[in-house]
Amino acid sequence: MTLFELLHQSHDIQRSLCRRLTATRGNVAQRELLFLQLKIELEAHAAAEERFVYCPILLTDAGLSVSRHALAEHHDIEEYCEDLSIRDKAGDEWLATAKKLSEKVRHHLKEEEKKFFKVAGRILSDKQKALLARRYDKDVVRMRRKLAADYQKVDVSTAGHVQPAR
Repeated sequence: MTLFELLHQSHDIQRSLCRRLTATRGNVAQRELLFLQLKIELEAHAAAEERFVYCPILLTDAGLSVSRHALAEHHDIEEYCEDLSIRDKAGDEWLATAKKLSEKVRHHLKEEEKKFFKVAGRILSDKQKALLARRYDKDVVRMRRKLAADYQKVDVSTAGHVQPAR
C-alpha cells in the first residue's frame, strides 16, 4: 500500500470507532472498550504519522504551516483523550465530551485528506513516499502493540489492528 492509502486506512478505523463510540447508550463496558480502542488507534497513528510524515514535510518551507497546524490538532485530540480517560464513562457529560472528540477527529482527518496530503504529495518524491510508507506501517503496528500491552482489555491482531482481548 502507498503512504496515503495506509494513512486513509487508519483514518477509516478512527471514523468507525468514533461513530460507534458516540452511539453507545447505557452499556458502560462497551463504551470503555470502544474508547480504549479509539485512544490507542489515535495515539499510535499520531506517533507514527508525526515521525514519518509530518517531520519530513515540516523541514520544507512549503510544508511548514500545514505541518504545524496538523501537530496542533493532534495535541487537541490528545487533550480530549486525557480528559475522557479520567472521567466516569457512564454519564451524559462524558458522552458530550466524546462527541466533541469525535468532531475534532473528523475535522482533522478531513483537513488532512483534503489539504495536507496534497501538499505532502507534491513535496515528497515517489522514493520517499515508498520508504516512509514502510516506516509508518511498521511503526504504527509497533505503537499499537506497545499501547495495547498497557491494558488487558485489548490486544493487537496479526494484521496489526487493535481489538478486544480474547
